[in-house]
Amino acid sequence: MEVRPFLDAHRLCAVACLVFLSAGADAAKPPKPARPAALQPAPRLPADTLDRLQSGDAARIQSALDDVRVAGRAGAVAVPVIVSLLRQGMSLALTEAAIETLGETESASAGEVLCWYSRHRELAVREAAVQALAHSVGPETVRALRTALADGEPAVRGLAATALGTLKARAAAPDLFIALDHHVNEAAASIGEICAPSECERLVDELGRMPFEVVTSGLERMLLRPAAEVSDDVKVRVVSQICALGTAGAHGFLRGVQVRWPASGSPAVRQALDEAVRVTKGSPGRRTPGAVR
Repeated sequence: MEVRPFLDAHRLCAVACLVFLSAGADAAKPPKPARPAALQPAPRLPADTLDRLQSGDAARIQSALDDVRVAGRAGAVAVPVIVSLLRQGMSLALTEAAIETLGETESASAGEVLCWYSRHRELAVREAAVQALAHSVGPETVRALRTALADGEPAVRGLAATALGTLKARAAAPDLFIALDHHVNEAAASIGEICAPSECERLVDELGRMPFEVVTSGLERMLLRPAAEVSDDVKVRVVSQICALGTAGAHGFLRGVQVRWPASGSPAVRQALDEAVRVTKGSPGRRTPGAVR
């Protein structure tokens, strides 16, 4: 059957949505737990690492920071010394290196000093601190990142938005919507990571007002979240709304999610995706294979 663009696509999507919702979304089968990979032994810090950190010699401090960074979480024993150095003040280069190293240790005890440096006058330092905060945990971390959403530099605002999504800071959703309104495009993806059902549907409403690629960066993440976080009913409605756009962009997005849909994912959402991809296949503006721009 030939698919007519726009109106027919809208009707088909709406009918498909009603069928899926009236039938009730099937519960997603819980994925089988992944087998743990073989644990690699954590790199051990050289015995003189703390001595080098406290040596006062820039080259030795840098070499010690490098060792701690490589050690990752195993370098947590050095965190108090690095925090102390940052509180005392160091050269700009060592300050950046120390902040980046704290991020690699993922130590909660580094949060306070990282929050302070997220307001530093130097852009490079603020960027490093905000990135490191994405690996810290604590209420002061989320507060600092929410503040950084209003930083004077776009790069810092974007990093802060991404960090809030990484931390699953659900309380920050209202701030992220404000940031999105102020063209912090990274906020869309983070909203998709943390949105409650009403917030997820609010993100859909941004279609047509915000660039399609920006909004769908969040919708894709939302659709791929577990059913325990976002219900199948919500996902089916979102798929139907995107399908109803009847555009090439909608088809490409839906096809991308369809390809990535996990085998253990909800059959109802999978069916909605399959139908939406079929309906939008002949959407206006869609390039045929081999077509030349």
